[in-house]
Amino acid sequence: MKKLFLSILTLSLIITFAACSDNNNSGGNDEPEPELAEDYYTGGKLGTTFNTTSSAYEQFTQAVENQGLIASFKRGERIFESPFDLSTDPGTPMRGLGPLWIRDNCIHCHPGYGHGSRQTEYNSVYENGNGYLLVLTDENDTYLSSYTGMPQTQAAPPFKAPLDETKIKISWLSYTDEWGNKFPDGETYSLIYPEVTIPEDAFYVPLQVGGKDMAYSQLRVKLENTIGIYGTGLLDAITDDDIRAQYLAEEKAGIELNPAVWAGGDFASYYVNAMPCSDKKQYVKRYTYALSRGSIQDGPGANAIWNITNVTRSDRKSHYMTAAYATKASQDPDVQAKFYSYYPDWNKTGDVEKDIYNYLMNTDLPAEMTDQEYIDVMAWHRGLAVPAARNVDTEEFQQGKKLFTELGCAYCHRPTWTTGSDEIRDPNNFFVGARADMLPRYPNQKIWPYTDMIQHKLYMKNDIRTGWCRTTPLWGRGLSRKCTGADDRLHDCRARTVLEAIMWHGNSQSHARKSVEKFRELSKTDRAAVVKFIESI
Repeated sequence: MKKLFLSILTLSLIITFAACSDNNNSGGNDEPEPELAEDYYTGGKLGTTFNTTSSAYEQFTQAVENQGLIASFKRGERIFESPFDLSTDPGTPMRGLGPLWIRDNCIHCHPGYGHGSRQTEYNSVYENGNGYLLVLTDENDTYLSSYTGMPQTQAAPPFKAPLDETKIKISWLSYTDEWGNKFPDGETYSLIYPEVTIPEDAFYVPLQVGGKDMAYSQLRVKLENTIGIYGTGLLDAITDDDIRAQYLAEEKAGIELNPAVWAGGDFASYYVNAMPCSDKKQYVKRYTYALSRGSIQDGPGANAIWNITNVTRSDRKSHYMTAAYATKASQDPDVQAKFYSYYPDWNKTGDVEKDIYNYLMNTDLPAEMTDQEYIDVMAWHRGLAVPAARNVDTEEFQQGKKLFTELGCAYCHRPTWTTGSDEIRDPNNFFVGARADMLPRYPNQKIWPYTDMIQHKLYMKNDIRTGWCRTTPLWGRGLSRKCTGADDRLHDCRARTVLEAIMWHGNSQSHARKSVEKFRELSKTDRAAVVKFIESI
């Protein structure tokens, strides 16, 4: 088993607090001088860190300190940074990996706790920063039912990976927009996008949709990358009513909205937890590109600590697995020959095929992650601060901010929200009662995430599945190169710079088309001011 990484948070806390600028190398969460403008406090007074070093995304919020949760936060941080082990020994920390998995740890996909970086090959084992997840669908954007929503490419022997990742090929192709990748004043830019190909012989499990076999020619493969995880707890503190009001405002303004989410003046669908432990309540969708999650307590992170690694816990006592895989593996002679060596404690019936299938599809497996470990992970996840804005008092920032609004960018990238009372809501029914007090809270905070929490369409070449993508928060992204080593943006990291990200919004059908048209007509100095503003918020 790999040893636990030592937390670097303690070191950052002893760094001297200094002025807020791009050259600020301060750490910790002490409040800055009171004369700072309110938009420096990107995460509000309870959620902002003024650390702008390479560890800026890793800081805990003032709420964590106020509630006495620093020790829990640090324990959760160590779990996030450490790989899980194949051991089944109850005394082994970080145990329970497999039998299938996507990554063996979390930080692999979130370098520096930020956005994953652009990759030229799909390598889930050795490439740090490879936050890519495969999206496998048919030609109608329907997910394959024989593969998990986030396809697994690693397996513990004797099991075999559902998909051989060594055969996945990522090609980066050049794209020329209708303006020839050139601004009216002659400045040029380049655009690239990925295409992914997987040969038919790379698939161990049959290709199926709705349980029925489909032709290989119907397969469509796309990439999605991880986003930064800092500040997610603050987004959870926005009320459902305020998100509803944003939908109503955009509908009234004539903005096209995803009919699968909103139609006729109200939500067309909600998130409802489908697990046995579910509270059965409806939650307004607010997380992931596809708006597939409604609460951070049952959000991408809470889910990923289980399904990325297949480490069970008391509210997730089953494998992240499809029946199609279980059937295939249970009938595989190689798996049958060694299954009982892999799991000697499994209750043998004498029918090895039945035993393998029942093990893989079991819904009452022993919990491998303890409840306290999960509490610590979520205290850490909910407790990550947002870096303060930089350069707010400069003329270039103020000009960029003015233009950002005038161009219409601030409509989808809504600058501010005010959080509600921030009652802990958990669709899993885990963080209830006394456990709810083990998580940091952010009541009544004015925050600056620069997102409307709604999906829009950009109509990009080889676009995201369905074309609908939630507006990604812009806060803190200007520190990405310092914290993660890359500036890559958009859902598949096709944009290598802010400028490229803006120009990918320019398709003739894009919901942001008018904003890009106006941006193109700006002087080079003003375009640079907009970019500088986005890199500073």
